Amino acid sequence: MQQAVIPADKARLCADAIRFLAADAVEKANSGHPGLPMGAADCAFTLWGNYLSFNPEDPRWPNRDRFILSAGHGSMLLYSLLHLFGYDLPLEELKNFRQWGSKTPGHPEFGHTVGVEVTTGPLGQGFANGVGMAIASRMAAERFNTADFSPIDHTIYALVGDGDLQEGISYEAAALAGHLKLGNMVYLYDDNGITIEGKTNLAWSEDVAGRFTASGWHVQKIDGHDYTQIMAAIAAAKAETERPSIIIATTHIAFGSPAKQDSSGAHGSPLGKDEIAATRANLGWQHAPFEVPEEVRAICRERVEALKRRYTFWQRGFAGWHAANPEKAKLWDEMWNKQVPAALADELLAVVADKDGATRALSGAVLQKAAALIPALVGGSADLSPSNNSDIKGAASVQPGAFAGRNLHFGIREHAMGAVVNGMALYGCFIPYGATFLVFSDYCRPSIRLSALMNLQSIYIFTHDSFFVGEDGPTHQPIEHVASLRMIPGLQVIRPADGLETAQAWQAALQRSNGPTVLILTRQKLPVIARPASFDRTDGLKGGYVAASPAGKPDVVIMASGSEVHVAADAAGLLAARGIGARIVSVPNLGQFQAQPAAYRDEVLPAGVPRVAFEAGRGESWGKLLGCDGLFIGIEHFGASAPDKVLAEQFGFTAPQVAEKIAAFLKK
Repeated sequence: MQQAVIPADKARLCADAIRFLAADAVEKANSGHPGLPMGAADCAFTLWGNYLSFNPEDPRWPNRDRFILSAGHGSMLLYSLLHLFGYDLPLEELKNFRQWGSKTPGHPEFGHTVGVEVTTGPLGQGFANGVGMAIASRMAAERFNTADFSPIDHTIYALVGDGDLQEGISYEAAALAGHLKLGNMVYLYDDNGITIEGKTNLAWSEDVAGRFTASGWHVQKIDGHDYTQIMAAIAAAKAETERPSIIIATTHIAFGSPAKQDSSGAHGSPLGKDEIAATRANLGWQHAPFEVPEEVRAICRERVEALKRRYTFWQRGFAGWHAANPEKAKLWDEMWNKQVPAALADELLAVVADKDGATRALSGAVLQKAAALIPALVGGSADLSPSNNSDIKGAASVQPGAFAGRNLHFGIREHAMGAVVNGMALYGCFIPYGATFLVFSDYCRPSIRLSALMNLQSIYIFTHDSFFVGEDGPTHQPIEHVASLRMIPGLQVIRPADGLETAQAWQAALQRSNGPTVLILTRQKLPVIARPASFDRTDGLKGGYVAASPAGKPDVVIMASGSEVHVAADAAGLLAARGIGARIVSVPNLGQFQAQPAAYRDEVLPAGVPRVAFEAGRGESWGKLLGCDGLFIGIEHFGASAPDKVLAEQFGFTAPQVAEKIAAFLKK
């Protein structure tokens, strides 16, 4: 066992400081979760005080250990640790817990509070994000470590709770981690046996140790308040390099509180002033609210100084490695900076701009070129890569003990896939993507939402994008999915109509470093859209543009996306025979188009001209462009099992049917 840097009595003193910082902050806010921080303080401080490697002055240091508080409701545990160990989180911020403008929101938020690695709160997400980080770490180590120096040799730690392990995503992620033998993961499970409704045995009697053993994890059980046991368990977990590790630490929620310990009342409510006073007396804590003993601060400062020396040693080694390995150094700089070539647009367009085909196939072709140009690009599918066209050809698969590849296999685990992709994006070094059918985006929607909340460069490839899937029937035919994805703030949703738009969709995803992108792709083949000679391809990146228009002012504007653009163009030809001039506006990225200056939007959608939107899905997302008087042609019911051409006829999606609906609309 590693020799303890901090004696047991001093560690207990520091853990008590965390307990009361948490209890006092929750009390002052009259809101929050004091129970977990008070119960998990011993485990958390032991980890931070003896094992966790970090530098508060360089919080994004690539070789830092990652610490994830998956049980994000216990956020004051993390805020207290960050404050005590020298991050830029002053005591005043702890006093302003959960208040407007503070750096201490109710649940930890990545990018908002320094030192917070992941936005957590939705339970199980942090657990799965850590698996993504561990995969990324192993992949980075395989690419960069050499015999003389290892730039990547850190560990992914997480503190998880009962709620994390009850959520289904943790089962998916744990199975994947065990399969890949991610020995660079150490999870501490705060097993306090309490949830909001009461004891966990109201709804849970699982053998947690048995579950993780069956999933291929290294499992230990300890008393989560015994310093010696905690130290020994973490040391043993770090020594286990062929399996992920979980330490089941039995703890008491609201440890030390005479009336609230081991009760659900401490889970999500303040203890109350009288109970905090009783807890102070019970634990012998003779300090005022928010008062941290100088001895505690000195212990934490000493630990940080030791870590800074380790950090300096790494920096010297890295400088030597960088000079001695120019090819790896160049790759390091490209990948950690997520560089994309200046000529990316031209390179991608050259692959598919003049080709027809299903956009899933066109996307697959663009992916090959993008992967050749951008070494940071990696990803995979939830067991659907032949259908999603999401494999990087010529690249190896990531498998146990073999992390040099670029193709990931998530298994049939869409929920975990989304969170693992997010974990890889959070880790850095990689631009990750995950793929499945659009209808199964429901399974990974919580992860998609969090990628938007965290502004991550996560890419989601969703194919089989409408009822044109055909014979598989309504269970596999997305209807509401595109509209619902467009409702997520900050999520870029692109539904391309042909090769040019598909290439530009990938360009937009790869150049967008501060947010996620969803690519919505067809199963069925589509023709090349005939654009006017005056078409400026940069307009395609504006989200919407004029794809065809009659001379002079049009009689109607038909907006469409994806597979409906060419049908709209055919309908425009039929309308022209009736003397109706229709402008076709392709809108692959509705949100991006709506964000354009008003002058551009008015140029594309002239005032006073009737508007129609046409899309194989629900129409709510088109409302702002249509206004009260526009016409939406779509589908407001579930699909059916039949060949796609039959469904088009039955659902009114042929060009003659669309033209007839528009003509009738204009007569009103």
